Order: sequence, then structure tokens, then C-alpha cells
Amino acid sequence: MRPIFNVPGCGAYAMLMGVISGYPIGAKIVTNFRENGMCSKEECERLLAFTNNSGPLFIIGTVGISLFGNSLIGILLFITHFLACLTVGILFRFWKFNKTSYNKFPSNSFVNNTTTNVSFSNLGEVLSKAISSATSTILMIGGFVVLFSVILSILENSNFISIISSALEPIFSIFGINHNFISGFVSGMIELTNGLQKISTITCKEISTNIILCAILLGFGGISILLQVFSIISKTDISIKPYIIGKILHGIFALVYTYTFISYFPIFNLNL
Repeated sequence: MRPIFNVPGCGAYAMLMGVISGYPIGAKIVTNFRENGMCSKEECERLLAFTNNSGPLFIIGTVGISLFGNSLIGILLFITHFLACLTVGILFRFWKFNKTSYNKFPSNSFVNNTTTNVSFSNLGEVLSKAISSATSTILMIGGFVVLFSVILSILENSNFISIISSALEPIFSIFGINHNFISGFVSGMIELTNGLQKISTITCKEISTNIILCAILLGFGGISILLQVFSIISKTDISIKPYIIGKILHGIFALVYTYTFISYFPIFNLNL
């Protein structure tokens, strides 16, 4: 982890769980690292930029199988999503490169340097805290999804999405993308799941367009997930700026990798 991503070895756990478990587990783990003084502020910001990702259950199961009805599309999106994640991590090894503090336990007031050893006597307490934390995270995620689904519905009924779509139509036309995709793409930039659902249902002879736009949205994650992350890291001194930059780059790299795989690997070329 240090030679490639310029972060401590414990960052491997954040990266692995971020890839396996999906949003926003990576951000929660990185926040715990900072609270326990395991990483410096700069190291946590580097980790945050590439360890908070969509998981295989969502990409392959929900997007590939449920939305597209094709597991191969889900596998393609997961491969390109993971490659884009690694690319962002390598680039962010230079984030505040000369400002990195290698003090294991910074003296900030929010840092909790105490650790709990698990034994039979306190196992119930540890399990109780773990379940409470997990339940709190699940409720937060569900709350954000519901909230942004309502916001998205309001924006659609007020024609705000249509206005934005009309403004973006010249840009999409430059790349030869049908204007029917614009509304779904804008929705996905606000709330990921709704946007993916809309894009996947658009009938198009070149399904690669659907796949590539979904790859971009999966990489960026949407404003809903961005605010989830912001709410998690707000109790520390970790900045949200590198995360935003990292997710924009993630979406761009996901686009490039997905286009490359579809163009040069016949097994992934699903166009009619």
C-alpha cells in the first residue's frame, strides 16, 4: 500500500471492504482510521478518494442481472469500476505529498487512542456496539435514498430535470448520444439508483451507450452518496474535496476503461 498508494498497510482493509461492501463502507472505515489515529489527515484523504465504491452485489446483481438482464454487463462494469478505482488511488498517492505527517497518533481532540480488547466477558458489549453502528449506517443509507428519491420526483415534476436536459443536449449530441439518455443521466448524478434504472430501460441499438453511461454514474456515485460520505467524515478533519475530485476522475476512468473493453474485447461487445 505504501509504494503504490502512499498510505499505511491498514489501508488495504479499507480498499478491500470498500470494493466488496459498496457505498459508504469505505468512507466509514477511513473515518474510523482517523478517529483512532491510525492514519494522518492526508493519508485518510488519499484513502477516501478511492476506497468508497460500488460493490459487486450492486453492480453485478442489481445493475447487470436485474436492470440489464445480463450478468456479463454486470461483470464488465465491475471490472472497469475496480480498474478505475485503482487508477484513482495511484494518482492520489501524490495528494499533499510534501505535507504528509507520519505521526501515528495525532493530538487532535477528536482522536480516540483507546482500543478495546475483545474477550468473553465483554463480547456482548462489543457485539451490541457493532450491531448498533451497523443499524445506524443502514438507516442513514436508506434515509438518504428515500430523501433524494423525493427530491428527484419534485425536480422532475417541476420540469427542472427537463430544463437541465435541454441545456446539456448540445454536449451529448457532440458525442452522438441520443437525447433520451440525458434525463436519466442527470437523475443519476443526483441519485444513483434512479438514474441507472432509467438508463437501463432506454431501448438503443447500441447498448454500449447504456453501459458506458452507467459506468460513469457508478464511478461518480451521485450527490446522494456524496452527502452520505460528507455526513460520515464531518466529525473529523478529513476534507471532502479530494473525495469529490476522486469520484469525478473515477467516472472518467470508468468511461475510458468500459469503452476500451467494449471496443477491443469481442466478448464484451453486445451491440446489435
